[in-house]
Amino acid sequence: MEYLIICVSALIVAALTLLTGFGLGTLLLPAFALFFPVEVAVAATAVVHLLNNLFKVYLVGQSADKKVLLLFALPAAIFAMIGAWLLNFFSSIPSVYQYALGSRVLQITPVNLLIAGLIIVFAVVEFIPQFNKLSFKHHLIPFGGALSGFFGGLSGHQGALRAAFLVRVGLEKKSLIGTMILSAVIVDISRLLVYGFTFFERDFRLLYQQGGHYLVLAGTLAAFSGSFIASRFLEKITLQGLKFFIAIMLVIIAFALGLGWV
Repeated sequence: MEYLIICVSALIVAALTLLTGFGLGTLLLPAFALFFPVEVAVAATAVVHLLNNLFKVYLVGQSADKKVLLLFALPAAIFAMIGAWLLNFFSSIPSVYQYALGSRVLQITPVNLLIAGLIIVFAVVEFIPQFNKLSFKHHLIPFGGALSGFFGGLSGHQGALRAAFLVRVGLEKKSLIGTMILSAVIVDISRLLVYGFTFFERDFRLLYQQGGHYLVLAGTLAAFSGSFIASRFLEKITLQGLKFFIAIMLVIIAFALGLGWV
């Protein structure tokens, strides 16, 4: 049963997130958490997330806009490292509210509330016709990279902010998706340089001891399949449809963050 749940979840979520450029880790973590302790589920999700991102680079990374990628990803990587260094400080700030949902105790933190608020602002813009032609000039791209990178290093949720900003830069469909994916990989690498592998060593060891590596392999292959299937449908999706879909996903992620579900 666990293989069915993980593989179906990974396939569907990977297909969705190839288009949006974010959400795989956020949406797949609860599936792994059904079968493993939270710290082991985080490690398992991290493996699937990284390998699937690298596979997506192979699928659509060549379509990335190199100029926008440089302007966005470089400050994103730098500020992701700054956010990662400040993680210990911000993690000491108490939650503003906590509540129980079944056997889980969920916490609403100031950082996640701030990120959720920013995401909602970007998402709402997509639903207001007067803002349909709004776009960010190239001199603002480094600011968007710095903003998403900083919060990515701080909380790991840079993907939604990255997509929310890049969708307004004026890229065509394939360039938008490719640029989002390559930016994600660059920021992930910069965060790992700060976090180091010692932080994950215990969790990966627990994952292996509990036989979770086979489940991770199955989930990774399912995620590859989902990404590949989604890449075959890129030609049939309009840019406006893609923007609308991203906006819907932004709202979902924002509420999940704001309510402490992720």
